[in-house]
Amino acid sequence: MEKKELINWIRLINTENIGPVSFYKLLRRFENVEEALRKLPKQYAPFPESEARRELKQAEEQGVSIIAAADKDYPDKLKELTDAPPLLYVLGRKELLNHPAALSVVGARNASVNGRKLASRISFDLTENDVLIVSGMARGIDSAAHKGALFAKDKNGPTIAVLGCGVDIVYPQENKELYNQIAAQGAIVSEFSLGTEPQAENFPRRNRIVAGLSSGTLVVEANLNSGSLITARLALEQGREVFAVPGSPLDGRSLGTNKLIKDGAVLTESSEDILATLQYQTKHISLPRPPRMETEDLFDNPLDKPENNADIPQKEKTPLLELLSFDGVYVDELIRSSGLNAAELSAELLELEMDNKIERLPGNRVALIKKIR
Repeated sequence: MEKKELINWIRLINTENIGPVSFYKLLRRFENVEEALRKLPKQYAPFPESEARRELKQAEEQGVSIIAAADKDYPDKLKELTDAPPLLYVLGRKELLNHPAALSVVGARNASVNGRKLASRISFDLTENDVLIVSGMARGIDSAAHKGALFAKDKNGPTIAVLGCGVDIVYPQENKELYNQIAAQGAIVSEFSLGTEPQAENFPRRNRIVAGLSSGTLVVEANLNSGSLITARLALEQGREVFAVPGSPLDGRSLGTNKLIKDGAVLTESSEDILATLQYQTKHISLPRPPRMETEDLFDNPLDKPENNADIPQKEKTPLLELLSFDGVYVDELIRSSGLNAAELSAELLELEMDNKIERLPGNRVALIKKIR
């Protein structure tokens, strides 16, 4: 797309009260976006051309590609949506947007250690089989999925992170290193203008892109009110397959996934369940690899180290109970994932044990106590 036309696209979609659906209606009614801008009703004040030019210049300076829905690089899967974003901002490898075999992985932010490990393991295995992992770079399951994908292909695997803010904004802030690694090996994607801060209303819009870029969606741990279920619903509405990992009915984080399975989602225990259902012919599809980069090894073993939040202020550290499950978690894994040292963890576990909330299991493991409701 020529620069002038792209500027007009930026102007129209950023005009107040013009969303994707309105944008496409105007585009169908008039010959082009320029004419649509000229013939907007008087109550619509078009986004200033000077601001659009500034946006384009800023994107060029930051190495961000702005892809319009009319461009050949725009992902074909997203074109199927009636409210597809007219513009996509992409930091990284835009060629990944049209990779034919892609799966979105979503789930709880307050995920258990076991949930994170499984999300990471499945994402690693799928990436090794040339299935591209798409997620939202949130805490918990999203981050674990990205890390598993990045660790595949000799620690050079690609993945796509879709943000609910501008691609130049790191959110959450503790994922700064993860953000940099995804930008280097994969792609950071958003429909929001540069500098857009994360807001609650942005994330449901983000979720439709996460689902739309993929052939299916995997949910790992989600309560009944989780945004992950929104992503699953959007995937179903888009005619995509939904996969869910089952869990204990006593764990609130399993209620959402168990309900999805009752409603027809594919019960998923490993990557084989996904590959068998989608019947990917991976021998004919391969993920393009980026040039080998000499970067700090951020994930020396993400399958065993779901998150490192040791440097996060205590008030932002994951509560210990949220990391536990009814199946049991090794104490050394809790040390790595909680940000607590061995002495602090021992004291907290003792307190939880005295409150009859956890129990000790063989092999230096601890688990939540199952209580019959």
